[in-house]
Amino acid sequence: MTDRIDRTEVPDAVVTGVTRLYARQSRLIDEGDAQGWAATFTADGVFASPSYPEPVVGTAALVGFAEDFRTAGERTRTRLRHVITNVDVLPGAAGEPGAEPGPEPDRLVAHAYLQIVETSAGEGSRLVRLTTITDDLVRDDTAALGWRVARRRVRRDDTTEQPNQQGAPA
Repeated sequence: MTDRIDRTEVPDAVVTGVTRLYARQSRLIDEGDAQGWAATFTADGVFASPSYPEPVVGTAALVGFAEDFRTAGERTRTRLRHVITNVDVLPGAAGEPGAEPGPEPDRLVAHAYLQIVETSAGEGSRLVRLTTITDDLVRDDTAALGWRVARRRVRRDDTTEQPNQQGAPA
């Protein structure tokens, strides 16, 4: 991937890649591909949401989380869909100690709305919750779409609780 990030704006091709990453992630978890979904995160990736008691950290835990998601849907005969909209991609800040201040070309911060829509067998669909996600993304040229999620923070619109950050790297 040759598009590099400048100090203020992210090139359209990179934004398109991030949007495609989100579409792929949604399809993978919705179709029950736990391994594929977990692979969209870094090996030490973090998923932190107030909907769950603790952050999910690392590939094995992310796979388990996605498998539990699939199993719950099978058990309740419901299908959940992840619908991501209003994607805003910004240059990421350098996170390493001693790094120069300012945007880091191989890091992004993405904000988006995530709707969870549920359809029960033989019934209509309903919005389960509306959330805002904030992702720290890192460039990874070995990833299918060039980027992986290093850390996802989910904020629910129906609660003032923030994701439990205990045990999650900063």
